[in-house]
Amino acid sequence: MRAAKHPTSHPPESGNQLPCGLYVHLPYCETKCGYCDFYSVALKNRDTSPLVQRVIRELSARVDGSLTPIRTIFCGGGTPTLLPVDDLAKLMRSLKRVVQTSPVIEFTVEANPATVDDEKTTLLIEHGVTRVSMGAQSFFPEELATLERIHSPDDIAPSVRTLRNAGVPQINLDLIFGIPGQTLDTWRQSLTRAMELEPDHIACYGLTYEPGTPLTAMRDHHRITPCDENLETDLYLCTIETLGVNGYAQYEISNFARPGCQCQHNLLYWRNQDFIGVGPSAAGCANGRRYKNIADIAGYVRLIDENGHAEVESEDLDPETLMIEMIMMQMRLLEGLSIEAFRSRTGADPLVMFAEQLDRLGSLDLVVVSDSNIAMTDRGRLVADFVIRELTNCTTPPSKSLTVLNA
Repeated sequence: MRAAKHPTSHPPESGNQLPCGLYVHLPYCETKCGYCDFYSVALKNRDTSPLVQRVIRELSARVDGSLTPIRTIFCGGGTPTLLPVDDLAKLMRSLKRVVQTSPVIEFTVEANPATVDDEKTTLLIEHGVTRVSMGAQSFFPEELATLERIHSPDDIAPSVRTLRNAGVPQINLDLIFGIPGQTLDTWRQSLTRAMELEPDHIACYGLTYEPGTPLTAMRDHHRITPCDENLETDLYLCTIETLGVNGYAQYEISNFARPGCQCQHNLLYWRNQDFIGVGPSAAGCANGRRYKNIADIAGYVRLIDENGHAEVESEDLDPETLMIEMIMMQMRLLEGLSIEAFRSRTGADPLVMFAEQLDRLGSLDLVVVSDSNIAMTDRGRLVADFVIRELTNCTTPPSKSLTVLNA
């Protein structure tokens, strides 16, 4: 599941242990999808053991050094379930130790259709996995081909059955709308076929053209025609209506869940809470410091051996960056930006800082302000980038204009 790439964090409040997430990145894929800009490599005949050994070493060092309790684990990539059984078992044993020593409430592993079987699924369950997120993306072969996905629509249902039969408590399916050639009818059918499998959570992402990806090159060379903006809006509105009437409540711009089945790990990201990142290209952020590991398997193995870590970037978050990232992340949620959290973490009052923007956006029926939150309306979520840009553009006023609390 595509979570935020560089979620932010905040300094811990005195005397309060805030929940911490753990993200583990395994970059192996069967093939590299044309739209994906996450760090991943084709598995082919690679020996995965050297990387798995170093990931376990980094995991142990970072978890043992964490002062905050780990509440969620998300093992993604890549496709972790592509690992050979022996290496997958080694990784799961290491993560099970985290589950046994921390108050973990959710343990997610990513998978793709046709990469899960009875043996691997049983392995996941035995080691404490509570949630599997599977990239279905579409139920139409031609749309999957455009995305360069190698699975067939016929692979999806058997994979879900395998997970259910093994007793996986929660299953998420990812779908993508806005695929070139997609129609409102094919999208409705994909939504319907996904719901027929009765997943607990459905994530529906609008296709994005990331710099440097093959899909973007195809667009730039006029080999594909992007989805019309009006059609993309209709697809999104169809998503909200169709999933809503079938018991999947929207809780974030792209995410829908049955009651009690929201992705707790991603909620940590969207609420700007601490998390640890482990593995090649993984990012982490805790106690106001953010870091990123090298995005290269050989380089990662070498740095772990030489230094005990593989960080190649780090920064301390300044107040302005924290303000911007709290807006960018929390405004994606239907609950919106927490006024109290913004005040306590930045020392600024958003109702004062954004007063002019909130008045203007409110008059356009794009945001609504309650006693506790600033949130986008249904209309506002259709132009979310505009709303967020309007708010983030005013986070750098002279310091004397800020309302500082508890000074």
